[in-house]
Amino acid sequence: MARSKKTVYTCCALMLLGVVATIVCIAVLVGRKCPDGTFSSAAVAADSGKCSKIGRDMLKKGGSAVDGAIAALLCTSIINPQSMGLGGGSIFTVMDSSGKVKIINSRETVPRKIKSDMLESCPKTFQLISGSQWIGVPGEIRGYEQAHKLYGKLPWATLFQPTIQLAREGFPIPLIQGRYITYIDANETKPLRDLYTDKNGNLMKTGDIVRFEKLADTLEIIANQGAEAFYTGRIAEDLIRDIQEAGGTLTAQDLASYKVTVTDAWVVPFGEYQMYIPPPPAGGIILSFILNLMKGYNLDSTSLIGEQKILFYHRLIEAFKFSNGLKKYIRDPGFSSEKMANKLTEDSFANHIRSLISSNKTHDPHYYNITPHLDSMGTTHVSVLAEDGSAVSVTSTINHILQASQSISTVLGKKDLAPRSCLRGLASSSTTSCLTSVGEKRASFLQPPSSMAPTVLKSKSKTLVIGSTGGSMITTGMASVLMHHLWFGKSLKEAIAAQVVYVNPQNLVGFEQNFDENVIKALEALGHKRRTISRFYNVVNAVERKDGCICAVSDARKLGEAAGY
Repeated sequence: MARSKKTVYTCCALMLLGVVATIVCIAVLVGRKCPDGTFSSAAVAADSGKCSKIGRDMLKKGGSAVDGAIAALLCTSIINPQSMGLGGGSIFTVMDSSGKVKIINSRETVPRKIKSDMLESCPKTFQLISGSQWIGVPGEIRGYEQAHKLYGKLPWATLFQPTIQLAREGFPIPLIQGRYITYIDANETKPLRDLYTDKNGNLMKTGDIVRFEKLADTLEIIANQGAEAFYTGRIAEDLIRDIQEAGGTLTAQDLASYKVTVTDAWVVPFGEYQMYIPPPPAGGIILSFILNLMKGYNLDSTSLIGEQKILFYHRLIEAFKFSNGLKKYIRDPGFSSEKMANKLTEDSFANHIRSLISSNKTHDPHYYNITPHLDSMGTTHVSVLAEDGSAVSVTSTINHILQASQSISTVLGKKDLAPRSCLRGLASSSTTSCLTSVGEKRASFLQPPSSMAPTVLKSKSKTLVIGSTGGSMITTGMASVLMHHLWFGKSLKEAIAAQVVYVNPQNLVGFEQNFDENVIKALEALGHKRRTISRFYNVVNAVERKDGCICAVSDARKLGEAAGY
């Protein structure tokens, strides 16, 4: 009997210890705080603090990662309209809570009635160009619609309300937007100039209150009636009328027949991660090629010390030069074979190109098989991680800074049309990229090539959502961040802040301000030709979940600020 009681007491004691241990574990987990500057649940990294917060608020309301991304993009269309707008196009890389990744491509396409001589009139160097002939079929809103249908949780109209309110009530012109107002030419872009002119006839400047009331009306129509209103409704009718009166080729049929493509992401192994990238005509394959080539050098933190630092940057510049020679293979898969594009992601191809890199010299441009191509800018990026583990990396573009705005002004330049024109504000037009590098004469429906590479990296315990802006600087910026963060051990913030190197289409090397001058001189001694660049447009925004906490960083180059909870 005594033995039986002893057994009972022992069992009770063990049970009590188990309960106590469970309570302690729960207390530790509940009480554990993420470090300052990080978040425990979700985060958004857009290129402005205002838009990151709007995206975050959608997540707090129970919205999906896609809901947060769309709301942040709509906000960006008025906070940084020089970078994107409803008349542009975007690429979404979406990972759902189960880990499946899809690509939603709504880049602009070439109109059916493209003029036969348009390709010959493309400028061969970067410049802001205008004219109704450059207006393509905008895919931005259709992309939002498709992404929301597949992954949205909140009502469609809810995503628009914060931006509608901002546009109607007005806000101080941010510093970055203010920089580009001075590009507005009084003769060629009168409706746009009118939009940014105060009651005294002066061009507005940073800090002045700007209102996009007519744009708010447009957004409200789309919010209430859906994307169809933009493509077949009154907005479409006004848009086509104005474009055709100005000599443009865009038709109602072009708008009505626009289709978004939804595909699987391309998956590339990258260390402990699986890297999910969009297929051509996006630039994910170029990013993959650069990283595959550089990983063969077994880089680590010591690669940034002494002579090793010079060697690292020499090899990186050589990788960029070869990548410029490969950009001809970023082509719309509907118009070309994907065979070569697939090859670019293979280790064997990277190994071959690595064997062509000399450690003590560089070469002439023909060595890298470079085909002249036009750089473009005018891009924004949003990275989102939601509570359920789902993620969105989305890049949106108007191809050139303010180019969509300039086209609007050209198309809608008639004085009697200006009031209706401004109804569309900065969101009623799109411009196609020059297609000289594509080489397709029958180019209708073709999507222009792009460096955009919205990417999600996933391991067993970590998720990194990353993307960049700035035309050809996109792959430069992203490769730099990933190497500094994952190979050199820098924090995400430090990696994004690290000075970058850029090789332009003419094989000239640009170094960001404050780059190590000793390294620059050593690289020049190896034969690299330097080009002075006053401002770097690459902006990397990223969100990372690691050890149960979320770090979100918006690039300081655009005065960005992330938000989360």
